[in-house]
Amino acid sequence: MGYIMDLRKVIGHKPIIIPGAAVLFFNENNEILLHERADNGFWGYPGGSMEYGETFEDTAKREAFEESGLIADELEFFDTESGEETHYIYPHGDEIYVAGILFICRKFHGEMKVQEEEVIQQRFFAEDELPSPMDPMNERFIRKAFRFIKEHK
Repeated sequence: MGYIMDLRKVIGHKPIIIPGAAVLFFNENNEILLHERADNGFWGYPGGSMEYGETFEDTAKREAFEESGLIADELEFFDTESGEETHYIYPHGDEIYVAGILFICRKFHGEMKVQEEEVIQQRFFAEDELPSPMDPMNERFIRKAFRFIKEHK
């Protein structure tokens, strides 16, 4: 978290725009990988903020590996997230707006493991078995991703 930590030292908890990326992993059964966040208990997909010199693809792959243990072999551009609905205030008071790129990944490898500082648990879910509570920012993209997967087999 070098970039964000550096910025927070200067501006404190004030709102900032965070460039970031996320990966929506789908397995061969068209189930999506979701994890339960340690900071708020919401379920969502792996992703996070960009570091110095990274591309959006670099960010997506790094964050996905750090949070899930999975290595994304191929990323497929899926969508962007930005605007008022990406506003979030962390439990410790930091305030953000996300400007992010979302990727779908169907080809991946590695051993699933959780990043204990950020993730309580993770697993793959079918569309009709999604957990609760869902991260409000992630939920609409998760539902949209299931439609995308059906249309782009």
